[in-house]
Amino acid sequence: MNVTRRTTLGALAAGSLAGMGLPARAQAANTLRFHQMLPPQATIPAKAIVPWAQKVERESGGRIRVQHFPTMQLGGRPPELFDQAKDGVVDLIWTVLGYTPGRFPKSEVFELPFSTGNAEAGSRAFQEYVETHAMDEFKDVKLICVHIHGPGLFHSKDPVTRLEDLKGMKVRGGSRVINIMLEQLGATPVGMPVPAVGEALSKGVITATTIPWEVVPALRVQQIVKNHTGFTGEKGLYTQTFAVAMNKAKYDALPADLKKVIDDNSGQVAASLFGRAMDEGDKAGLALAQQGGNKVITLDAAETARWQRAASGVRAVWYQEVAGKGIDGQKMAAEAERLIAKYSKK
Repeated sequence: MNVTRRTTLGALAAGSLAGMGLPARAQAANTLRFHQMLPPQATIPAKAIVPWAQKVERESGGRIRVQHFPTMQLGGRPPELFDQAKDGVVDLIWTVLGYTPGRFPKSEVFELPFSTGNAEAGSRAFQEYVETHAMDEFKDVKLICVHIHGPGLFHSKDPVTRLEDLKGMKVRGGSRVINIMLEQLGATPVGMPVPAVGEALSKGVITATTIPWEVVPALRVQQIVKNHTGFTGEKGLYTQTFAVAMNKAKYDALPADLKKVIDDNSGQVAASLFGRAMDEGDKAGLALAQQGGNKVITLDAAETARWQRAASGVRAVWYQEVAGKGIDGQKMAAEAERLIAKYSKK
């Protein structure tokens, strides 16, 4: 890899390390390589990863340095990110849990249709849920946080104004649960990581995609398709689950005071930051589509109810699948709903 392409967070931090006269070995030991799939101007890199890294650098007094490698610059494919952190190929990652189907079955409950709305509230709920019920799914890494995106919607070449419009449409789905939902709604699901969406739409591999508003500008989706369909009510059709994770050995090797810096920027604090960035990004993505004269469709309450009924079978399928792994899906779904309601009140 050409190291001149990397995005180093906080050039001042790099300078301060040299100025403090720290040994080169210490500098290298406390340099964290943060690897992720999206371009640096996308919402999560710009509004969550960079602020998080700068705060860590600042609170460590410059003793931790975070190097940001966007767009998979350190190699591999997006589905490999979690293992890159687990195996120490990199030190920190941000990834979509659904890119490794079946690996995070307890966490999938937050992807059930019409479960979540506001991303910050949902992310805080998801964080508490994982800390209480699903930490075994993250035992091989130091978990920084989990989060979700805001209300999911469709972006399509042809308008989607009713459920029947989806029949046979080739639609990108970002996770196993979302693909089950798309199939039940009558679409033909096509699974792929989000960086591939723009090219797939341009080449006709898919004719629509499920993504939130926040990532539309980074992928230039509003330039490729001109129709965007959302739903009435606070809860979106779907969401996806994400994680920020650190290599466990790298974390364990840090001195106690630097571990505390990482810990102080993990959990609910980080979940709120990433969820809030998603909410703010949704507003920006919607505004961009409106400015371009695109058709933004909000299905009315009656049509939304039809979609809710059509997607309701996803829960039964998911309950049956996770039961085979010893998971009480109905109990987990009830707990997720309780936590979402808890944080949505704040």
